Amino acid sequence: MLPFTERVVQIIGDIPAGKVMTYGQVASAAGSPRGARQVVRILHSMSSKYDLPWHRIINAQGGISTPSDREEKGGLQRELLEAEGVKFLPNGKVDLQVYRWFPEEEFMW
Repeated sequence: MLPFTERVVQIIGDIPAGKVMTYGQVASAAGSPRGARQVVRILHSMSSKYDLPWHRIINAQGGISTPSDREEKGGLQRELLEAEGVKFLPNGKVDLQVYRWFPEEEFMW
């Protein structure tokens, strides 16, 4: 596994229940501020293998990003987050000021 991929897997695995990070935030914390799309790829290909809490990753606006043909996955993501105590605003977004998690500095690369 490449170093960036290893860092992304570790960071996502460390997000506590009831907290979220954005794709770009994970990429930046892993050392590649412009690597949000790589985070998407890693989530897609490695979530099952590493039992990653994929549902804790949302977009920069606090929303769930799912293609229109995968609405059921977006519903599942919301259900999983709500089960952890994350509350959604009336516009369907998460208040990042309340629920955003920042890794400890020792984990920043």
